[in-house]
Amino acid sequence: MASQTVPIHFVQRLLRYAEARGQDVRPLLRDAGIPPDVAGNPLARVTAAQMARATQALWELTDDELWGLGRAPVPRGTFRMVGTLLVHAADLRGVLSRFEHATNALPGVPSGRVLHGRPITRVEVDLSDLDDPEHLGGELVLSMLHRVAGWLIGRRIPLQVLEMPYPEPRYAADYDKVFGRIPVFDAPVAALGFDSALLVAPVVRDEADLARYVRDSPFELFHTRDYGSSTSDQVRKILEQGLQGSWPNPEDMAHRLGMSLQHLRRLLRDEGTSMSAIKEEILRDAAIASMVRGTEPVEDLATRLGYSEASALRRAFRRWTGSNLGDYRSDGTSRD
Repeated sequence: MASQTVPIHFVQRLLRYAEARGQDVRPLLRDAGIPPDVAGNPLARVTAAQMARATQALWELTDDELWGLGRAPVPRGTFRMVGTLLVHAADLRGVLSRFEHATNALPGVPSGRVLHGRPITRVEVDLSDLDDPEHLGGELVLSMLHRVAGWLIGRRIPLQVLEMPYPEPRYAADYDKVFGRIPVFDAPVAALGFDSALLVAPVVRDEADLARYVRDSPFELFHTRDYGSSTSDQVRKILEQGLQGSWPNPEDMAHRLGMSLQHLRRLLRDEGTSMSAIKEEILRDAAIASMVRGTEPVEDLATRLGYSEASALRRAFRRWTGSNLGDYRSDGTSRD
């Protein structure tokens, strides 16, 4: 699977929470392998693994799985305890019932409410007690619910409803990468909604699976969602194969998707993207991942990504991220 990256605003909002609680953010950045210059660049991106390590570092600093944002502490291990309860449900209906009971019993966790309907089941989460001006805690709770529920039944849960109880932020488009759709903002309450037919989907995980999932948490929350049925999702999946060999040209892409090139371009335009834009995102993420690993010379990276010379990659990287390639090396060496 191709490398995934996360917009820097997730890190920046996390750092602001740490600073508001009097924490020194330098150890957090060091533990996450994020150079300070990258953290301060509004165009920068980090890998999902770096964002997960930053989240874990703040968990350690605050000793709270909601970073102290709740009306009561949420001790370390709380989410694992809830997961243990959920993994023993028979199906998704049981998962949601147990989620509702658990969240209403834990004083620091936003409470959930499940509304069964046809054709949509709606899950509302009360975020009003969170001290969450950056809205990152609310996003964490909803994304955790969505991702864990899908993981438990072994399939992605396409959302028909996504509502957030705050004004639209400047990064609104990024919600699609996390949830698979853009929210309705300024809603009365945070809510997810999906096809009620999924309620009978059986739970396919056990406690051993849960132990592995929790060990890697919260990596999956920041990892781009599974490929869906949108045209851009399908194009991305095919284009990512170009990282292992030759890149498919537009005509080949249209043929593989069983449509004319004109129709493919129109569908992508309706989704606000293009084949070239998707390819640039793939190249950008691969370059960032390589720099973070810090073992691949820039010349080799340029060749692997299909650039005729390293200087062309350097210019592209600067355009993508506002930074030099060497800025992303957490070991302090540039080799750029």
